[in-house]
Amino acid sequence: MNEFEELLRQHKNVLERFVKYKVQDQCDAEDLIQETCLAAYMNFETLKSREAFKSWLISIANNKCKDYYHRKAESMQIPLEELLEGKLGIGGRGLTEINVVRETLSKLAVKDKQILYLYFFENLPQEDISKMLDIPVGTVKSRLHYAKKNFKDNYPLTPKGEMTMKKMPKYMPKYEIRRIDSAPFSVKHEELPGMFIVPRIGEKRSFALYDLPDWKQDGTYQLTVKGNIVIHGVKGVEIESEYKDEKSREKSTIFAQLTDTHCRYLGGVHTDSTGTSHMVTFLDESFGDTYGIGKDNCGFAVERTCNHLFTETEGGLTVMMTEDISDICGRFDVKIGEKSYDTVRILDIQKGNLGTMLCEYYVDISGHTVLWRRFNKDDWAYKRYQKTWTEMHPDHEKMTINGDTYVHWYDCITDYIL
Repeated sequence: MNEFEELLRQHKNVLERFVKYKVQDQCDAEDLIQETCLAAYMNFETLKSREAFKSWLISIANNKCKDYYHRKAESMQIPLEELLEGKLGIGGRGLTEINVVRETLSKLAVKDKQILYLYFFENLPQEDISKMLDIPVGTVKSRLHYAKKNFKDNYPLTPKGEMTMKKMPKYMPKYEIRRIDSAPFSVKHEELPGMFIVPRIGEKRSFALYDLPDWKQDGTYQLTVKGNIVIHGVKGVEIESEYKDEKSREKSTIFAQLTDTHCRYLGGVHTDSTGTSHMVTFLDESFGDTYGIGKDNCGFAVERTCNHLFTETEGGLTVMMTEDISDICGRFDVKIGEKSYDTVRILDIQKGNLGTMLCEYYVDISGHTVLWRRFNKDDWAYKRYQKTWTEMHPDHEKMTINGDTYVHWYDCITDYIL
């Protein structure tokens, strides 16, 4: 193995993660990875410092991705009315709000609709919009300012960013889960896994954790999408997260991305006991330990349909594999307090540092989680506790998958149901 092959072998995983986060089409991404490797090989002798190979390789990949999107932009047509119809029509907020947005947009001038589409729906930076429309960046900023003002002046509902956080109850409301003998519906689920917030500008979400068996609130999270960010050339949003319980208050930052196909983490920042901030991104090897969800850490698919990966038997559930798998499994009526919700159950099994965990998402037709339940495989964190979870919580609900026992640990609800 020569020097180039050895260096490429060491950094191939980073290259693949980078390109696959930049380019959603997996076939195109694979082509770009090959183009990058070829370009690096052809120009390897120009690299002065072998220690800089990783950053040099990523810079080549970044340029390849830029060229890819430049080619796409050159052939891009913007049939505005059709595009707006398609983008808005797939939202998970229900038909009433979609119609209000459409009606508001119909009142705006073509230039307003155009600039709003490019900035909010295509997530293009102002510099890219400037090049696409062949106008100065200052003109883009001015048009965008007045377009947002005109939209706000014509929009009859309270903007999302002006929502107030609702206080979560001290004790978990009583709930009942009843199976519905109907086929599960498909749903557009845009929430960030385990955080229940849609990573979109203006969104806010509160949720609380409730411990068994007394169902007392153990802590609350308040999340707010603060603005757009770009990490390693990948566009996403910054989410401010504040956790509070009876003894402490902690703030952290989450980076996430919502695309037409996936909702996923890009990384985050946490502060240790010395006050030092630590950032982890999707290019770091430790990313999967904290933020890795789904195949290749690419998050949840947005379009959720039942793929029949789980089979129900008398002995419980069976599945072809029991790690890193997520699918709709059944349709259920969930009654929380006095409210009832028609939901599908999404079962998500992920393997972490301490073992395998199971999460139940009960999601309604609008794509909101109305109830979330966490189970641990019986041997989860066994080295820490020296006991199985069945031994620690013999009275907790159990679930059996492929003969393995999973034990109910705690529940979450969000301010969506309040």
